[in-house]
Amino acid sequence: MTTLTIIARLMDYPDEALWQHQEALRCAVEECPLSVRHKQLLHAFMDQLFAGSLLAAQAQYCALFDRGCALSLLLFEHVHGDSRARGQAMVDLLNQYQRAGLTLDSRELPDYLPLYLEYLASLDSHEARQGLVDIAPILALLATRLDERGSDYAALFTLLGELAGDTVDVDYEALRQKVRQESRDDTPEALDKVWEEEQVSFMSEANCGGNESHGLRHQQNERVHPQYVHVGMLTGEQK
Repeated sequence: MTTLTIIARLMDYPDEALWQHQEALRCAVEECPLSVRHKQLLHAFMDQLFAGSLLAAQAQYCALFDRGCALSLLLFEHVHGDSRARGQAMVDLLNQYQRAGLTLDSRELPDYLPLYLEYLASLDSHEARQGLVDIAPILALLATRLDERGSDYAALFTLLGELAGDTVDVDYEALRQKVRQESRDDTPEALDKVWEEEQVSFMSEANCGGNESHGLRHQQNERVHPQYVHVGMLTGEQK
């Protein structure tokens, strides 16, 4: 599905190549088997993205996706967090790529969403759609969070959710209410707290053989975390 390749490119970190090939992207959108509304949505996103400078787009991108975990483009961040299950999920997804005849040639982790979309684009339309269905709850969560922050990137996630089809049952109103009650994890205060805890954790492991003190455990309990949704394993059946 060429559409997924286009969305993956637009969702990736903006670089000079993207700026140089923006007209080619627009032409590719016109050639995609999309509805008029979906084409208009992509063109509107590109109008906003390319309206400013590349440096401004890069700064906006980093502020959104590289600060905190709530808007992480690593899929398993929203399923497993830092649990050990995340490592096995990575292995399973890598095996899935290899069975499709794909080899990673980038430094990104296998659950990086633009990379996953490129993988889906290599499949037939039915398998690609099922791949979107598998991550639909995460797409809905990210679309809602981005929309609440007034980001144009919300449109890309909304479009992916719609491409997944009508089989996905997501209560968007309940999700929006949940997101509005979340604590932001990208504020200077939240980021400082995470940095301080990482420093304390390092010193605790160095001086105490890895044993955490009661005070450190309390600090970790107070840490601002994104509120995850239960979506099950992305590489297996939904639970």
